[in-house]
Amino acid sequence: MQDSNNIARSKILVIIAISAVVLMTIAKIWQLLGEITILPVIWKISDIGLSVTIAITVVALSSLLYSVWTGYRQSVDTYVETIIEPLLWWDLIWLGLLPGLSEELLFRGVILSAFGQDIMAVIFSSLVFGILHLRALQYWSYALMVTLVSLILGYSALVTGNLLVPILIHILINFLSCSLWKYNRLKLI
Repeated sequence: MQDSNNIARSKILVIIAISAVVLMTIAKIWQLLGEITILPVIWKISDIGLSVTIAITVVALSSLLYSVWTGYRQSVDTYVETIIEPLLWWDLIWLGLLPGLSEELLFRGVILSAFGQDIMAVIFSSLVFGILHLRALQYWSYALMVTLVSLILGYSALVTGNLLVPILIHILINFLSCSLWKYNRLKLI
């Protein structure tokens, strides 16, 4: 059992790393070929505080939905169980960092900028982001939540003019929600 968990863990970590490299490569090639200027990354205390506040709020709302909406809970459990279950606690740092950086560079960096850095670009990039998280039609509630979170990420990028804001929000949401899910699973054992 331990060997199969280690194999699953290794595969998941490799897939996360490869996915991040592929998304970042697509983003950089698209940025260069399209001569796209993306939002800057600016380290401002107020934007960091805003990012933390938004991330905690999203995780709290998602947790509330998880506790009251059976369909959403089943969708989340099925979607994340295969990914998070074999991972160790410190692996969740990579699960936060790599997708948070690579997906934000592509979706809020390049796609948002390529399509005009306006509300229509936020909606378009969010719909694409949500669809990419739709593993099967029965998981539509998870994809819907991902789309709504993506709208928040895109809007936060527009309002602040700072790509660091959605990056931090995304990293924190991934890390906090996965940690919370893993902690709650351990309590059930």
